[in-house]
Amino acid sequence: MGKILALLIVLIVVGSVWSFVSGHWWFPVGISEHAGAIDAQFKRTAVVVAVAFIASQLALAYAVFKYGSKGSERAIYSHGNNKLEAIWTGITAVIFIILAFLGQVVWYNLHIRDAAPGAVQVDVVGQQFQWNFHYPGKDGIMGSTDAKYINDAALNYVGLNPDDETSKDDIQMSILVIPEKRPVAIKIRSKDVIHDLFIPALRIKQDAVPGMNVAMHFTATKTGKYEIACAELCGSLHYNMKTFMLVVSQDEYDQLSAMSEDKFKERINQLMAAEPLQ
Repeated sequence: MGKILALLIVLIVVGSVWSFVSGHWWFPVGISEHAGAIDAQFKRTAVVVAVAFIASQLALAYAVFKYGSKGSERAIYSHGNNKLEAIWTGITAVIFIILAFLGQVVWYNLHIRDAAPGAVQVDVVGQQFQWNFHYPGKDGIMGSTDAKYINDAALNYVGLNPDDETSKDDIQMSILVIPEKRPVAIKIRSKDVIHDLFIPALRIKQDAVPGMNVAMHFTATKTGKYEIACAELCGSLHYNMKTFMLVVSQDEYDQLSAMSEDKFKERINQLMAAEPLQ
């Protein structure tokens, strides 16, 4: 029985490793400037975890193979070796501190470092169970918002201030529309519970927290239609909180920016119907 169980452990290890190295279960193609750095960080982390996983499971298989059929023989108690424990604890700490530092470099570039001048401004508001995107409209100025103005019945999902002249041409819709190869700066917030803006193609996964405005920026490098989901359990219809990101050419975006809200939404619906999901 011990030999069969040891063989089963080895097969599980081989199957687990193959599931990663085969490339069948990995990220979709990245379309942002920072996607390469994030993918590299994931790969570094996966290699470290894989080494630990393979070593520990093969050690377990060896122990089961050698001692699994010993019957009633009692295990030998050992006090361990303090020196060896200190060495492998120190090595583990150094490896994971380095990984954490490398990951923070990417995070800093996206969240702390300012977006490039001329970046497109988009505000993101999550609610149960939809995403709302706020665009500055024809004047190019983002109108002021306040939670007290939020009124779903009046389709004012982001809380546009009706007394602010700059907000009168602002656009609200449930689809994220951005230009290709141009920096985009977004601010993410929630008006009820914690949500999570997850755009796999951009390698973005950021919580939307009530009472907080979380800023980040990115640059999409390829036109197309991509999926957006909520990656934080937010209620009974969480599974249905999904929408799309539409990346268009700069010329197309310039034309959209000059449109009224009705024309803007009409054109977006046309593009969405014509564009296949990437």
